Amino acid sequence: MQHFTLGRTNLKISRTGFGALPIQRVSFDEASALLNRALDGGITYIDTARAYTDSEAKIGKAIAHRRDEYILATKTGAQDAAGLEKDLETSLRMLNTDHIDVYQFHNPPFVPCPGGADGLYDAAVKSREAGKIRFISITQHSIDRAFEAVNSGLYDTVQYPFNHLATDREIELVKLCREKNVGFICMKALSGGLITNAKLPFAWLSQFENIVPIWGIQRMNELEEILGFSENPPALDEDTLALIEADRRELVGAFCRGCGYCMPCPAGIPINNANRITQLLQRSPWKGWVTPEWQREMDKIENCIHCGACAKKCPYGIKPFDTLPGHLAFYREFVKTHQA
Repeated sequence: MQHFTLGRTNLKISRTGFGALPIQRVSFDEASALLNRALDGGITYIDTARAYTDSEAKIGKAIAHRRDEYILATKTGAQDAAGLEKDLETSLRMLNTDHIDVYQFHNPPFVPCPGGADGLYDAAVKSREAGKIRFISITQHSIDRAFEAVNSGLYDTVQYPFNHLATDREIELVKLCREKNVGFICMKALSGGLITNAKLPFAWLSQFENIVPIWGIQRMNELEEILGFSENPPALDEDTLALIEADRRELVGAFCRGCGYCMPCPAGIPINNANRITQLLQRSPWKGWVTPEWQREMDKIENCIHCGACAKKCPYGIKPFDTLPGHLAFYREFVKTHQA
């Protein structure tokens, strides 16, 4: 397992990180097996969030006795100082630890700064001085705010979606982090499940020496695949580049990443999956998406009131009320064809 120093933190971590959002979908025993195998396999960076239901509790129960073996990151979605302090105390208790190594503001709609009316940054500094956190960080889905955070000089790390579908500006963000000595934590390496061949982003991301991808892991076979790539990195050869180019032709642009920040919808439409159903049907196991229950969910698209709330909240500039009807038409034809 390769290791590197995460920006100016001086934290020596594995080049492969464990994204702990998916373990909220498995049992405590299954999560324990995954987390302990990850540590045994050399993964030393674990990233979770207060918002990930019981993910923190599973980490705390499974590997707190091995706390000196890993760097721990979590996130707060708090909107003010009191909320941050409450979240932090809960995270410390759930994670069964006395400190968080990397404490991240979870995709705030602004970049917190000292003296702000929200009090978030000042509360984080206070917690750092108390020894409860070591480094102050931020996650973002807005590229503009990600650049603002890096240029502010206030943040030790920045977390942003990054993989082989990246735009030139997103690559510039990674380069800027290297210049500013800000750690770059890479989320959405598999674009929320749209990329099914992990070899492609793994090989492509290996070009960047200053990043740690956090692979969302739910099953042992997924973990073993990532550990295998870590021990024997796939080459960025002609065949791999050709597959990457095929992915880019299909997905580069304003495609839905499934981040869910458009939600909730006033009409009850499950936008975060409905607006990428075309890709999900073509790029992942499809049977779970054509059940009677999911067909009823897709039918809700016809109830769209065109309020525009989803477009205002989308960090990628997508206007779902324009794209959803096309996805519904494709979906209905797909269901008709595959259930015939």
